[in-house]
Amino acid sequence: MTAHDARPLIRRAGSGDAGHVAEVFLAARAEMTYLPRLHSDEETRAWIAGVVLPSSQVWVAELRGRVAGFAALSGGWLDHLYLAPGARNRGVGSALLGHAKQARPHGLDLYVFQRNTGARRFYERHGFTLVAEGDGSGNEENLPDAHYRWRR
Repeated sequence: MTAHDARPLIRRAGSGDAGHVAEVFLAARAEMTYLPRLHSDEETRAWIAGVVLPSSQVWVAELRGRVAGFAALSGGWLDHLYLAPGARNRGVGSALLGHAKQARPHGLDLYVFQRNTGARRFYERHGFTLVAEGDGSGNEENLPDAHYRWRR
């Protein structure tokens, strides 16, 4: 089996996954060079462990035993879906998004930065439609965003 043939294992995240989830988050966002750096790595790790994992339904995707991505749901919102840079184009994002859709069969909403054109194309390919574009006043980065919605 080659690396591209490996299917990700999706499982519920536990408190022991906080460090891995934080590393995926930090690495993915580091590649989004348009984002302002608002928090230190230590603050981000504490936020993942103390806020995201306890208050959201979080799943991780593993490839060959390593966390390659994660998705976090809060109510009907997909708050986060991030992949480790080396996990792109390997079915990890699609597997996580498919799991989120199964968990919320009546629909999902999400926000994405307008400049994140790759993510926008990804969500549109997976049936999400644009609801509205915003000026960024609703996110701490103050960057223009886009609201997407998926309904079965």
